[in-house]
Amino acid sequence: MSDVILDVRNLKKYFKTPRGMLHAVDDVSFQIERGRTLGIVGESGCGKSTTGRAILRLIEPTAGEVIFDGEDVVKLSKQRMREKRKEMQIIFQDPFSSLDPRQTVLQAISEPIKFNKILTDRYDIEMRTVELMRTVGLAERLINAYPHELDGGRRQRIGIARALAVNPKFIVCDEPVSALDVSIQAQILNLLEDLQDQLGLTYIFITHDLAVVNHFADDIAVMYLGQVIEKAPAEELFLHPLHPYTRALLSAIPVPDTHNRPERMVLKGEISSPIEPKDECRFAKRCPFATDACRAKCPELKEVVKDHFLACARYGEV
Repeated sequence: MSDVILDVRNLKKYFKTPRGMLHAVDDVSFQIERGRTLGIVGESGCGKSTTGRAILRLIEPTAGEVIFDGEDVVKLSKQRMREKRKEMQIIFQDPFSSLDPRQTVLQAISEPIKFNKILTDRYDIEMRTVELMRTVGLAERLINAYPHELDGGRRQRIGIARALAVNPKFIVCDEPVSALDVSIQAQILNLLEDLQDQLGLTYIFITHDLAVVNHFADDIAVMYLGQVIEKAPAEELFLHPLHPYTRALLSAIPVPDTHNRPERMVLKGEISSPIEPKDECRFAKRCPFATDACRAKCPELKEVVKDHFLACARYGEV
């Protein structure tokens, strides 16, 4: 069996607008090995969440292939895709809006078990729900509580338990800690790491917080206006960022040492429109190193160092 569990090839998602087609995800390709975590980072609106949802077909891709465990999920029928969803799950950003306020913890966690007919006996379902609550660190006494009675951390634990209820292999974590307090963030991240070790899970971890993704991910893909512009192992990316946009993101990370703070790279200029974009580097208008070569053609993502991929026309020059 191949170590690659997910192979995304030339994934595109366009949205029709009055001004033309908005290229939310434009020709994105990457692979994830079984049991590893790929972090996807970038500014708000860069296409991170749309990429995750298109992979799961929560929104239908415009084009491309999503090879999961050797099968292209884009071509699956609705019935076959429903079966496949047991292996591919998502944890949403807002733990409150992703839960039904009229359902208790028991009802919320057991719903996917009943829907997918994993268990049918009422007692077995309740026992499995209690087991999942213990797995994610929820006290059994909360089994009849409602979401509004719980804090953000506990709500997110319900979301994680729901994702685990169908025994998935792969989970998209769509900014799962951004709505939580810092202390709760650490608890949820540690929980996700423990679950990965115990269950052999594979993650896509979507976030705008580079400090979080450095702690959590094995590999990092940097997105800008719908495209992956740099991808590398996490340690390599932080030590040797090659794309000017990646360098700007890293320079913005707060550093507690005021005496050894690196120089901040401030981006100026206008953000290119994602609607019917020109065939040029989409970062060119904000890049301090842009030349005519950058505006002549949109650079392709290529491997420039082992396992380090880059889309930049001026690689080796700046």
